[in-house]
Amino acid sequence: MERRLDIAVIGAGVAGLAAGMRLARTRHRVTLFERFPESRPVGSGLMLQPTGLAALARLGLRAEIEALGARIDRLHGVTDRGAQVFDLGYDGLAPGLHAVAVHRAALHGVLWRGFAASGAGLETGRSIAGIETLADGRAALRDTEGLMTPGFDLVLDATGATSGLRAGACDRQARPFAYGAVWASVPDIGLAPGMLAQRYVAARVMLGWLPVGSAVPGGPPLAAFFWSLKPDGHAAWAAGFEPWREAVTRLWPEMAPVVGAMPGPEALVLARYMHFTARRPFRGPLALLGDAAHATSPQLGQGANSTLLDAMALSDALEEAPDIAAALTAYAAARRAHVRFYQMASALMTPFFQSDSGMLSVLRDLVFDRLKILPPLRREMVRTLAGLKTGLFSSATPERLADPFGRGG
Repeated sequence: MERRLDIAVIGAGVAGLAAGMRLARTRHRVTLFERFPESRPVGSGLMLQPTGLAALARLGLRAEIEALGARIDRLHGVTDRGAQVFDLGYDGLAPGLHAVAVHRAALHGVLWRGFAASGAGLETGRSIAGIETLADGRAALRDTEGLMTPGFDLVLDATGATSGLRAGACDRQARPFAYGAVWASVPDIGLAPGMLAQRYVAARVMLGWLPVGSAVPGGPPLAAFFWSLKPDGHAAWAAGFEPWREAVTRLWPEMAPVVGAMPGPEALVLARYMHFTARRPFRGPLALLGDAAHATSPQLGQGANSTLLDAMALSDALEEAPDIAAALTAYAAARRAHVRFYQMASALMTPFFQSDSGMLSVLRDLVFDRLKILPPLRREMVRTLAGLKTGLFSSATPERLADPFGRGG
C-alpha cells in the first residue's frame, strides 16, 4: 500500500509495542494509547518459541532478548509417583533449534526500547472506552473521560484477553477455564537448568519451574514458579498457606528453600485463563491482535509467540495489499491455520493437566510419554511444542510463519 496511514494502537503490551514499532518503521503515522501512566509488563515468565524468536529477528531484537533470557532445550514432567509424563527436546527437529525463556519485564524492556526508537507517538494515562466510526469511514477513539480523538484510518485492539473493545469486531464471548495459577518470580537456584520442569498430582495440581534469565541487563538470574489453582479457591489457598508450603515441599523437596523464602500468599499473583477465538479478527476499521483475537490457557506456551506473529503478518499485509480492507483480509488469512490449530490444541490439552478429571490424568500418564516411541509421533509432538504446526498434518518453518508474505527484513 502506497498511502501513509494514521493508525491507533490500543495497549502497550507485547502486541501493541511490536505492531506499533513495525508499522512506524514502515512509514505509517502511529499513535499508541496506554491506560497506565507508564507502560509496564504484567506477568512472570514466558517461553519464546522458535516462531517468536524468528519474529524478533525480523524486528532486529533477537540478540538483545537472547542475552537476557535463558535457553530452553527440553520440557520434562513427572507425576507425584515418579511416572514420566513427557520428556521432549527440540534437537529432534533441527540442529540448534531451541526456545528462550524470558521474564516479561525483559521482553517488555526490549520491545519498549525498539518502540521508542521507531518514531511512533505515545499517549499514556488514557483509557479507551469505545470506538466510533465516522462518516468518512475512519474511526475515532473515546476515552473514559468522554474525550474523542481525531479520526484514524485503522485501529488495532491490543488490549489482551479481557478486551472490552473486541465486541466491535466479533460477537463471540470468552469462556473462562476452571483453573488458573498462582505465580511468582523467584531467584533461580538451579533446580532445572535449560528446561521447563513440571510435577503433577493427577490433573488437580501442576507445579512448575522455568529459568527465565534476568529481568534487566546485569540483573540476577530468575525463575518463574507456578502452581495450578482455581480462581474461586484462591481465598482458601491463601488461608492455608503454611500447609500449602508443606505440600509443595513433599511434591518437590528441592523447592523447600524457594517456598520457604516466600513471606506469605502475597508473594504470588493469581492468573486467570480464558478461551476466545475470533472467527474473523476485524470489522470495518478495527482489527484485533494477540490475546484480544485469540486467548487460551498457556498450556502449550504459544501466547506471546502468536502475538508477535500477528504483529508481523498485519504490518506486512498493509504493505502488500492495495487498501485496508484487502490488507485485513490478507492478515486474517495468513494467520488463520496457525491460530486455529493452537487454539484447538490448547483447549484439548488443558484438561489433561488442569482439571478435576481423574480419567484424563490416568490416560495422560499411560499414553503421553509412550507416544514419542514412534519417531513420526515424536516429531509432531516437538513441532507442536515449537509452535510450527498449521494443521493436524501440516507445519511450517519459524521463518515462514514470521514472514508469511516473504518480505524479509
